[in-house]
Amino acid sequence: MLKGKKIILGVSGGIAAYKTVILARLLVKSGAEVQVIMTPNAKEFITPLTMSTITSKPVISDFFTANTGEWHSHVNLGLWADAMVVAPATASTIAKMAHGVADNMLITTYLSSKSPIFVAPAMDLDMMRHPTTVHNLELLKSYGNHVIEPTEGELASHLVGKGRMEEPENILKVLSDYFATTEDMAGRRVLITAGPTVENIDPVRFISNHSSGKMGYAIAEECANRGAEVTLVSGPVSLSTANERITVVPVTTAIEMHESVMARCEESDVVVLCAAVADYRAEQVCDKKMKRGSTNTLTIKLVENPDIAKAVGAKRHDGQILVGFALETDNEEEHARAKLEKKNLDMIVLNSLQDKGAGFGTDTNKVKILERNGAINAYECKSKKMVAKDIVDIVVNNYLKK
Repeated sequence: MLKGKKIILGVSGGIAAYKTVILARLLVKSGAEVQVIMTPNAKEFITPLTMSTITSKPVISDFFTANTGEWHSHVNLGLWADAMVVAPATASTIAKMAHGVADNMLITTYLSSKSPIFVAPAMDLDMMRHPTTVHNLELLKSYGNHVIEPTEGELASHLVGKGRMEEPENILKVLSDYFATTEDMAGRRVLITAGPTVENIDPVRFISNHSSGKMGYAIAEECANRGAEVTLVSGPVSLSTANERITVVPVTTAIEMHESVMARCEESDVVVLCAAVADYRAEQVCDKKMKRGSTNTLTIKLVENPDIAKAVGAKRHDGQILVGFALETDNEEEHARAKLEKKNLDMIVLNSLQDKGAGFGTDTNKVKILERNGAINAYECKSKKMVAKDIVDIVVNNYLKK
């Protein structure tokens, strides 16, 4: 599963760096193209010559080469890679990753990376269980990083406890399993809606909501990374994607979104209706800016927009998977279950404005996924990227694999 994959292997300064030599060799033997980035301290434990010989690539450690002025672009590296592995990840490197302390090439590349990040901690047991390290690892997880837990055993201090970097063979398996999973939507066509819709009142005023589109875009990236061809019908957002498997169809109003979705839904294997579509629009849109009148009140007559989820549910074909979203403020499960049934969905993703870290504008979400068969899958608050993975996992495992 690693053949042809581009892997950044980040090495920080810990005694476990000797294992990274073996990991680099295993990655190369598996067919991966490996670019090593070493922190200055890492070079005290293993040499760049060793890693360069194994990978057939010059090791990068500094921002530029002093004698030639050649600049090493962390941005280009971040775009190049299919995955980044930091092994060993010392307490210092973990802290810098968690808080964005970009003082070396490894951290700046991490901050620029668009690929999944795998972190293999290695340190003494007291450092491992210190509240700051525990907190920093939780932060990394909340950002969507994959932490490969260290094992227990004898450490460099000769104490025995948790802190040994996972063995290279097991790190390789984690990567192989990840990329095996990412092919499980190959050949599938996925239609996703994201963001808000905007309903004009006059040339300067409109009705909308606070949706950022982050959840829909995260689901689109997850599906595309797992091999699907994705059409993303997006309301006005400040987001973008460079994924070549994602085709973005920009729309503004609910009518435009309805037309775009209905024109494409029949050809889709999976439809994910994540957008926050305005329920109503102004019956009449003024062609000039409305001026303040002689009274203190203004009445705008609203008419109902099309129910996109209901329309797709009524038109669905055999084998098609439909996923809806429900943002509720009270009687959450009851309302979400009713929506699931009424709109003929297979599953609905419920989040509540009562939950801290959930809802519009945040980078995290806390959801329950309700299925037609009565199953309820509840999750803790986590990054929207990880929520997207949970959603797609259920789509694949509970529906596409049947």
